[in-house]
Amino acid sequence: MTLTELRYIVTLAQEQHFGRAAERCHVSQPTLSVGVKKLEDELGILIFERSKSAVRLTPTGESIVAQAQKVLEQAQGIRELAQAGKNQLSAPLKIGAIYTIGPYLFPHLVPQLNRVAPEMPLYIEENFTHVLRDKLRTGELDAIIIALPFSEPDVLTKALYDEPFYVMMPARHPWTELKSIDNSQLNDKSLLLLGEGHCFRDQVLEACPTVRKHGDEAKHTQVESSSLETIRHMVASGLGVSVLPFSAVESHHYAPGIIEVRPFNAPVPYRTVAIAWRASFPRPRAIEVLADSVRLCSVARPEAEGVVKPA
Repeated sequence: MTLTELRYIVTLAQEQHFGRAAERCHVSQPTLSVGVKKLEDELGILIFERSKSAVRLTPTGESIVAQAQKVLEQAQGIRELAQAGKNQLSAPLKIGAIYTIGPYLFPHLVPQLNRVAPEMPLYIEENFTHVLRDKLRTGELDAIIIALPFSEPDVLTKALYDEPFYVMMPARHPWTELKSIDNSQLNDKSLLLLGEGHCFRDQVLEACPTVRKHGDEAKHTQVESSSLETIRHMVASGLGVSVLPFSAVESHHYAPGIIEVRPFNAPVPYRTVAIAWRASFPRPRAIEVLADSVRLCSVARPEAEGVVKPA
């Protein structure tokens, strides 16, 4: 039994396809197939059920693959321990962030990290929370930046900053006459939302009690989008209004007089942005520097008047 064979079965379990798994492992399909069969012969049990159309884990195979994932992470930990013994800030750091944080935080975070840890380049991925959670657990990412609440066994979290929400509207919208917006006003059919899977969508709905009360988001939402920037374009065109986190308010290329942004009335809805990492991650200094650098970014220091945390 080798680490290579364990990597083969873990990758095959994830892809459920020999060709794609071989591609991810950078080997030929026959090489991967032989490696998987060799391990099955050694263990005396089938790990995978094979057919012409699918590759599925057997019940025992599920337990074996779960243990193999732990072994691979521990092996990676040995390599990282050796590197960490030299300099915890001298190796790449693999960071993930949710879609509504990454595009607005990284332009500020990367220069800050370059100043304090110039020998620690970043591998960056943006994705949904559940995907980042899985990649953190399997060691494909070292740390992820998400919005609370977030809980995962053997994973540590640290709150970084609170980020208030703002209302975005076309410049000709009647609400531009107001200095601030009450969340109860966001109840008509022109509220534009992110699509299913985005935690920011759920947070916006939580901030709009009139929408939640009806129990039917569809009749209050004409359009859903995959990104905040696409929503911004639709708002600029006059299609409706939407809600943005503070970090996204000024991150656009529209000239004045196209879109307007207003704060909420108190209590201002907000989200808490946090960092999460495996408790076993062997480079705590890298996590500490990352967290400190995020806090120093301008997007992490909004004027959050009216943000009231529950007692």
